[in-house]
Amino acid sequence: MISPMEAATTARFALAARELARAARGAGLTAPSFRSPPRLVGADRTLQTRAGRVTIAVRVRGRPWLPVVSDMVEGIVAANGLVGPPADRARDVLWRAVVEDAPGQTGQAQQVA
Repeated sequence: MISPMEAATTARFALAARELARAARGAGLTAPSFRSPPRLVGADRTLQTRAGRVTIAVRVRGRPWLPVVSDMVEGIVAANGLVGPPADRARDVLWRAVVEDAPGQTGQAQQVA
């Protein structure tokens, strides 16, 4: 049985996954799929590629929300092979997609690369 708190966290995770995927696509990045928890015991985040599709698995249970979102954002950056300034621009776009009160947030994704 899922507790009300777990159900809310699951819904929040699903919403963040949708928003991050939308922002990634809008920025010209590959949008991965998300799941929880990772199959690897003890891992907070894993990244798996199969047949050109990337899946990011993030442990949600028992963790504060910001590290969960950070793992989701960093998973997208890693899945797209971004480093340096393009990675920083991608992080900015992705965080703005999931932080309601981000300064200057327009709701519009920008090209990253």
